[in-house]
Amino acid sequence: MANRQGWAFAGLLLAVLCWSGNALVARAFHDAIPPLALSFWRWVLATCLLLPFVARSIWAHRAALHAAGWRLPIVAALGISTYNSLLYTAAQSTEAINLTLVNTCLPLFTFIGGGLLLNEWPARRAWFGMAIAAGGLVYLISRGSWEAFSGLSFQAGDLIMLVAVLVWALYTLLLRRWSGFLQLPPLTLLGVLMLLGVPMIMPFYLYELGQVGGFTPTPTNLAAIGYTAIFASLVAYLSWNHGVKTVGAAKAAMTTYLMPVFTAILAWLVLGEGVQLFHLVGGGLIFAGLLLAAQTTVRRAVR
Repeated sequence: MANRQGWAFAGLLLAVLCWSGNALVARAFHDAIPPLALSFWRWVLATCLLLPFVARSIWAHRAALHAAGWRLPIVAALGISTYNSLLYTAAQSTEAINLTLVNTCLPLFTFIGGGLLLNEWPARRAWFGMAIAAGGLVYLISRGSWEAFSGLSFQAGDLIMLVAVLVWALYTLLLRRWSGFLQLPPLTLLGVLMLLGVPMIMPFYLYELGQVGGFTPTPTNLAAIGYTAIFASLVAYLSWNHGVKTVGAAKAAMTTYLMPVFTAILAWLVLGEGVQLFHLVGGGLIFAGLLLAAQTTVRRAVR
């Protein structure tokens, strides 16, 4: 049993590492590959790789898909089309580590959204943790400058990433709210969402293509798209789903706090991006607040 848990946590760490690399790729290739081109071709390739393995399952679950109806396009638009397109757009004007630091506010937004949409409010003590995390977020996106904050002089990429995190939080909450209608194997659901999400990206990708052009299909650019499709999409989802099934969602979620750490190390090794004081202060406040909120929730659930 201990060995099984160990392998599950190793898979969760692999998923977090893959998603950290996704932020790094987005930043490293922001000049070479336009954001919507990266988003579109990532999911096209991932769909082509996954579809042969889930096509039969999709057909077998066609009754469940029909019952889910209009809910599937909504969650596909949020989780496949919009979130990743915003993430890659944010990478045009902010560092890789900032992408993952802002992403750590996902539990906070999901926490509050759970109360509003699902009537699952956190324990009273958890609000203190949320306030600390919110302060860390403000410090991060203001880059440690209170003059910039008072003048609302934020980096465009930080604010775009904040919107992306809100989109992902809504996607997560709707998946839970509509779980009764989405009774599908995880990879089958992922395949369906890909099939629905890719056509939604296409019009925006074609507009971008007409405005700024495409990208040169060099071996390096194609390798970047291949990484996002294989590792950030398929490997990460497989590892994450197995880990959640084995150790539970609460323990699995805690591993996402390592994403900025992995990204900072990778950015230092690959991009030469330095970790500045506002990264440490803002990130530390976010971690402290979210950990306090998560621990309070767990204790409430245990009681």
